[in-house]
Amino acid sequence: MKKTSQLLGATMLALLGVAGSAHAEVYEGVLSIDSVRSRAEVAAEARQAARLGDQFGEAAFAGVTALPSNSAVSRTAVREGAIQAARAGDLYGEAASQQPVFAGQLDRATVRAEAREAAHSAPTL
Repeated sequence: MKKTSQLLGATMLALLGVAGSAHAEVYEGVLSIDSVRSRAEVAAEARQAARLGDQFGEAAFAGVTALPSNSAVSRTAVREGAIQAARAGDLYGEAASQQPVFAGQLDRATVRAEAREAAHSAPTL
């Protein structure tokens, strides 16, 4: 009885193996591409697609944005605002919470002399 069940089990495994291999795909090698267009035609099509831009991006559906025809702010006012913003520095950086530095009453030579004196009198470690 034991030999019969072993023989039956081996037969079932063999049948499953044959059935499983019957559905395997056949390897046909590397696909060959038969193009009917020339390199020049493909290159021309690629240039045309590049000029159209990204057709699948979010901005592709926005179209061309119209510029305002006349502005309420003059050119000099915009320039002055830009200069003030540049002089203000990074308003959101680490140094933004520090006290602003103002010009002192001392001239440059006096400040340099005081800095040299402080550097020479500093204790060495």
